[in-house]
Amino acid sequence: MLDVSPHRFDRLPDSAGVGYKPQHFSEIMNDASPVEWLEIHAENYMGDGGRPIAQLRALSERFPISVHGVGLSIGGEGPLDRDHLDRLKHLIDWLQPASFSEHLAWSTHDMGFMNDLLPLPYTEETLARICEHIDHVQEHVGRRMLLENPSAYLNFAETQIPETEFLRETAARTGCGLLFDVNNVFISATNQKTDPYSYIDAFPLDLVSEIHLAGHEEDTDENGDPLLIDSHGTPVAEPVWEMYRYTIKRGGIKPSLIEWDNDVPEWQTLASEAARATQVLQTATV
Repeated sequence: MLDVSPHRFDRLPDSAGVGYKPQHFSEIMNDASPVEWLEIHAENYMGDGGRPIAQLRALSERFPISVHGVGLSIGGEGPLDRDHLDRLKHLIDWLQPASFSEHLAWSTHDMGFMNDLLPLPYTEETLARICEHIDHVQEHVGRRMLLENPSAYLNFAETQIPETEFLRETAARTGCGLLFDVNNVFISATNQKTDPYSYIDAFPLDLVSEIHLAGHEEDTDENGDPLLIDSHGTPVAEPVWEMYRYTIKRGGIKPSLIEWDNDVPEWQTLASEAARATQVLQTATV
């Protein structure tokens, strides 16, 4: 078993971070500028040893770490997976990350796991289930979590509550914080033909502790209308950068992450994206 490490960083800095990929380890350790913090996906580090854990321990001595979960299935109909929660708690206990977050989504059904983050209809029943699951997670791991707004491709006829109000009420009932993914807003607004800036105006930005920026793929649906896919495999698009500037001006400076999970580029490309986020943070005014 791993030794418990001392708590190193109480919070993420109000600066740019990137999602950590093992192929960038040496470059990050030698010169991470302009990146000041890193994010990992929890499920990649739930073991007890080996090179991944050794590298993460070395990184955590120098950088605040954000743990981003992708497998809890907060929105699933059944109870949360106790074994998964135990592995998550073990990781958080020894790593003592500066931040912990998960998605407003589901990925399990009838004991099966789907490798996707699927959206939910926003109803009172869904709200109660989400809040129950978040309470369970926060109590089990002994840590406040952040909940990320999802990307969506279709509207649910069952939806009764606007997404921004759903997230606000979830935070009010559970005490969780929010993670604001700008790219997800742009994807959902484009696919559903709504105004992304109205969404930002309605979002409870005062509850946001972290911002995500990522790339997407462009396609068309069967009617020839634009269809955006949340791929995390391209640079941040220009409309998303503009929305990010608007978000910072309205909500203030927040820790901001560049996510790039597929077709991962060389370190310098990621560092350049982070430098652009830093420039926005340095020049935007509330």
